Amino acid sequence: MTHRIYESRYIDVTSKVERHAEQLGALGHPARLGILRHIVQGGPEGTTTSELQTKLEIPWTTLNHHLDRLVASGLVSTRRDGKFAFHTADYAALRALTDFLWEDCCKRGKGCC
Repeated sequence: MTHRIYESRYIDVTSKVERHAEQLGALGHPARLGILRHIVQGGPEGTTTSELQTKLEIPWTTLNHHLDRLVASGLVSTRRDGKFAFHTADYAALRALTDFLWEDCCKRGKGCC
């Protein structure tokens, strides 16, 4: 039984690390990082694809590729309203990612940062 608990915790930690690695990978491209920053600045009402394209001057196909990667990583969500697509940041996912990066800061997780 102890082995199962250990195995379950190991799987949880592994999946957590894998999820955050995917998210960091999504942010590892300058265009996607810039896109996410503009989406975060857009707040809860969201930022349209047109606004992003105008601000960042990224071709539509390239922009959509990068947006798909951010959505797949769970950091951004997209909702449609008529002909417009609004992109919003998943603030809980962003918080979980930054918390993960800081949780073992100094003294092996005892907190000092």
